[in-house]
Amino acid sequence: MQGMLSSFSSNVVLSKVRAMYGRRLTEEDYRNLLASRTVGQVTAYLKSRTVYGRVLAGVSESTVYRSLLEEKLKRQLLEESASLGRYEITIGEHFARYFIQRAEIDEILRILILLQAGRQKDYFYHMPAYLAHHTHIDLTAFSRIRDYDGLLAALGQTEYRRILEPFRPKEGERIDYAAVENALLVYLYGNVLQVIEKNTKGEARRQLFDIFASYADLTNYARIVRLKTFYRMEPDAIRRLLLPYGTIRKRLLAEMTTAENAEGVRSVMERTSIGKRALKLNHSYAGELPRRMNFRNCRHYIYFSTHPSVVLISYILILQVEISNIITIVEGVRYRLDPKEIESMLVKAGGQ
Repeated sequence: MQGMLSSFSSNVVLSKVRAMYGRRLTEEDYRNLLASRTVGQVTAYLKSRTVYGRVLAGVSESTVYRSLLEEKLKRQLLEESASLGRYEITIGEHFARYFIQRAEIDEILRILILLQAGRQKDYFYHMPAYLAHHTHIDLTAFSRIRDYDGLLAALGQTEYRRILEPFRPKEGERIDYAAVENALLVYLYGNVLQVIEKNTKGEARRQLFDIFASYADLTNYARIVRLKTFYRMEPDAIRRLLLPYGTIRKRLLAEMTTAENAEGVRSVMERTSIGKRALKLNHSYAGELPRRMNFRNCRHYIYFSTHPSVVLISYILILQVEISNIITIVEGVRYRLDPKEIESMLVKAGGQ
C-alpha cells in the first residue's frame, strides 16, 4: 500500500511540474517580447499573454520600472520554489531552502559591491521585499551600514557572518570580493551536494549530481579564464578561488591555471568529459557556459527523467533562467539595444 501511495505521489509531482513547464515562454513569446520598444510594452505582453499575468496584476504599464518588474518576477520564482518543494517529500523542502540561500547570497554580494563604491545607502531602493519574508537576515540594516564590521553586525548570528569574518579587511585595504564570493558559493554548493548525498540514491542521485557538478565545473573553467585573462593572477592565487566540487580532476584544473592564455585553458578543458559537451554550445565568452549547459541539462531531465526530485529541480532552474532572460530583455529594451543583440544574450531552446 505504501509503495502504491509513493508511486501515486511521484506521478502527481511529475504531471504537475511538466504541466507547469508547458506554460513557460515559447519562441513566439520571445519574438514578441524582443519586438517591444518600451518596458511598458514588455510588461503589457507579459500580463496579457503569459503565465506571468497573475504576479504582474496591478502593475501599471505606463509607470512600471525595471527594478519593480524584477522584484515581481523573482517573487514568483521564490514562491513557486517553496510551493513545489512541499510536493516532493524527499528533498523538495531542502531545495526550496537552497533557492532562498542563493537569493540571500546574491544580496550579500550586492551590498558588498555598493559598500566598496561607498554607495551602500542605495541598497534601500533595491532591497527585495519578497525575500524579507523568507530570510533571517535583516535586509533593512544593509542600507545603514558604514563599513565591513557593520555588514557583519547586520548578518547577526547567521552562518554568513561566520563565513565573512575571516575576510575582514585591514585598515586601508579593499574588501577581497572574489574571495568572499568564493567562500559563499563553496558554502551554498556544499550544502546542496550534501542534501543530494544524504537524501537520494541511484539514478536520481546521479542526475542531480550531474546538474550541480557540471555547473561547478563550468564555473571553475569560466573563473580560470577570467582571472587569467583580465587579472593576470598567478596559478596559486587562482586555485584558491576555485570551487572544490565538480568532476574535473585536480591535475587538469592545475594545468588550466598554468596555461599561458585563454586558448590554452580551453585546450585543457576540451580533454574533459564536461568540456567535450559544453564547449560545443553557442557562447560568446566562457562565463556564459555554466547557465547554458545547466539549461540544456535541465531541459533533458524535464523530458526524460522519471524521478520527481530531478524534474522538480530542473523546472525551477529553468524558471530561474527564464526570469533572467526577461530581465535581460527589459534592460536591452530600456537601453535601445538591437533585438538581435539582446537575443544573443538569452539562454533558451534553439539558442543554447
